[in-house]
Amino acid sequence: MSARIVVRLDVMMARRKIRGRDLAARIGITEQNLSLLKSGKVKGVRFETLARLCDALECQPGDLLEAEGSDQA
Repeated sequence: MSARIVVRLDVMMARRKIRGRDLAARIGITEQNLSLLKSGKVKGVRFETLARLCDALECQPGDLLEAEGSDQA
């Protein structure tokens, strides 16, 4: 069974108490694109965008993305 990547951006935003509008402005993307990313309705994310999210939220990529459904040992 292949893994499914789940986006946990909403969880980290809640922990950091930052609104979507503020985060989008801080990292230089539209609120609509941030919303699509939060919902997991994107097929990919640029490493540059991921790095900006991590900088703004003071976290690691693994805090934002999680693999589910794989046979992890």
